Amino acid sequence: MTTVVVVEGSADPHRLTQALPGVRVEVLDRLPAVSHPAVAAVMRSGTRLSARHLACLPALRHVVRPGSGTDNIDLLALAARGITLHRNPTANAAAVAEWTLLAALTLSRRAALGHNGLAAGRHLKAACLGRLLAEQHLAIWGAGPVGLAIGQALRSAVSDVAYAAWPSNPPKLPQRPAELLTSWADLHVVALPLRETTRAVFGPAWLAHAGRRHPALICAGRMETLDLPACLDALDAGTLSGLAIDAIDPEHVGSLTGPGEPRNLLLTPHIGAQRPDVRGILDRWTAETLRTALLGGRQEDR
Repeated sequence: MTTVVVVEGSADPHRLTQALPGVRVEVLDRLPAVSHPAVAAVMRSGTRLSARHLACLPALRHVVRPGSGTDNIDLLALAARGITLHRNPTANAAAVAEWTLLAALTLSRRAALGHNGLAAGRHLKAACLGRLLAEQHLAIWGAGPVGLAIGQALRSAVSDVAYAAWPSNPPKLPQRPAELLTSWADLHVVALPLRETTRAVFGPAWLAHAGRRHPALICAGRMETLDLPACLDALDAGTLSGLAIDAIDPEHVGSLTGPGEPRNLLLTPHIGAQRPDVRGILDRWTAETLRTALLGGRQEDR
C-alpha cells in the first residue's frame, strides 16, 4: 500500500485520509530513523530533512512543505534523488504581516518593556514613553510574498515604506540601496529567506550604521538571519529601541531567557501563521497536492 508520512502538526490527517483513498496516512512525531516505505512526506519548518533522513526513506518521491522556507531541507540531496519538493509560499503571508503589525505597535509603544517589567515585578511606566508609528519610516528587507504582504499591511500605519533594493524586486516597488535604507529607517522588518548569504547578516556592522536612528528591529522570518547576541547587546545599549522575533523554536528558548534588566523585547513561539484560516488553506492545499501527485488527478473531498 502507498504510504504517506505526516510529521505531527504538519497537516490534518483526517482530511488526507479522505482525500487519498487507498493510501495509508501515518502520523509520526518525527521523520523515520529506520527504513520506511513512505513515498511522500509532509513536514513544516520545525522538522529537519537531511541526507541521513532520506537514506531511511528509499521510496520517497515527494516532499510537501505547507509553507515557504526551505532552510530545514537539504535541497541538493532531494535533487540528487529526483525527489519533488512542493511548497506553498503565499498562504501564510497575510497572517505573518498581521503579526508584524502587532510587533510594530508593541515595540513603538514600548508595551513589551512594560510587560516584561511587570513579569519581573517592576512597574516601568516612566520608561514606556512610546513613539508614534505614523511618523516612522519603515524598511522591509525582502520582497517575497511575506515582505510584500507586510508592506501592504503597514503602509497606511507608517509615514513611508521602502524595500531593500534587489534586482528581482518588482520594478514599481519603492526601494533604496541597502546603505541608504539602513540610515533612513526608524523601523526595520527582516523578511528574508535563511541562506548562507543571509545568516547573521544583521550584526555588528549593520547595527553600528542603523543605530544612529535607534530603530526598532522586527524579524518576521528565521531568527538566524540576525546575529542574536549582537542584537541583544544593541538593545541593552539603546542602539536598538526594540526587538521582536517570531520564529522562536524550542531549541532557541535557552538562549533568550535568563536574568537581567527588562527589555523592549517581544518573543513569540513561531505563531506568525498560526491562524485557523491559514491552517485550513494549507490543509486543503496539502490534500490536493498529494492527490494530484499520488493519484494522478483531483477528486472532490468527501
